[in-house]
Amino acid sequence: MAKRYRVGIIGCGIGRSHIVEGYATHQDKYEVACLCDLDEKRLNAVADEFNISKRTRSSDDLMSMPDIDIIDICTPPAIHTSLILKALASGKHVVCEKPLTGSLAELDEVVAAEKIAKGSLMPIFQYRYGDGVQQARRIIESGLAGKPYVGTAETLWNRDATYYDNPWRGRWATELGGVLMTHAIHLHDMLTYLMGPVDRVFARTDTRVNAIEVEDCVSASLLMENGALVSLTSTLGSQEEISRLRLAFENVTFESNHAAYSPGDGPWRIIPANEEVGKKIEALVSEMAPVGRRFNGQMEAFYHALEKNEPPPVRTSDARRSLELVTAIYHSSDTNSDIRLPIGSDHPKYKSWRP
Repeated sequence: MAKRYRVGIIGCGIGRSHIVEGYATHQDKYEVACLCDLDEKRLNAVADEFNISKRTRSSDDLMSMPDIDIIDICTPPAIHTSLILKALASGKHVVCEKPLTGSLAELDEVVAAEKIAKGSLMPIFQYRYGDGVQQARRIIESGLAGKPYVGTAETLWNRDATYYDNPWRGRWATELGGVLMTHAIHLHDMLTYLMGPVDRVFARTDTRVNAIEVEDCVSASLLMENGALVSLTSTLGSQEEISRLRLAFENVTFESNHAAYSPGDGPWRIIPANEEVGKKIEALVSEMAPVGRRFNGQMEAFYHALEKNEPPPVRTSDARRSLELVTAIYHSSDTNSDIRLPIGSDHPKYKSWRP
């Protein structure tokens, strides 16, 4: 009989979304057995909503529970690393929201801990899940798309002063970054998921929308390892919120839907170069089963990986690629220079990208 994994969630903000979209849609696979939050009012509200009896304000208490299989970390970013390391040391599987760590040095510490841990670690990148992005991935992997030419990734969202009326948002020490780190990181991961690794970065960041410490506008030019040229644009001052990828390949152009928080959903615009290519693409995608969207899809994929004793569908190597891009963009903006990836331990921002 397949195992039903018992989950403990730390942080009932985005943690509630993990329940609604992820665990509650797979009740044959997961049981949310305990919630943890420092805010007792929020803790009780979410626990009451989903009839979860076990509640604690101590993450150490949660990790010591022998009947918990998975620790799901949904706290503010600055404490992710310490919680990941404790959870891995406790023998649990671990799920963690973005950003996985606050530096590449911390990420390498987590990688070392994961290698000797009993459990596995899965970073959250839920935008990879949905029929649109998965069809594009399948077409690219099949070779039908051909040579990659150019791409654009636009994260055009809106956040005002009310959003930042919060003790940890908008601050380097607690949020670890701005639009690049906490918002655009999802679409940028989707970009590299489809276009592969980045080779070089030139970027500018600025704070133009809100009176905060961190950046809320970013413009970057990327050279991908495959030779494609890509531009990134991100802001928290757009009066219409959209997330959009448009990728031009030799034989097909892809354009995501424009839903700000679910650009992986179908349908995408898939524009073939000619009728012959179009027929091949149609035949390929017609064979694909529907894919769960966002947390639904990622938690389902995680479950199957656990059951097969395989690596998670999203890995620490994916998080490293994401945080290397973040580090390169900040360093390029600070130094007005072109930055080559990957970034090693000798890089000036390896231990921290924060000012």
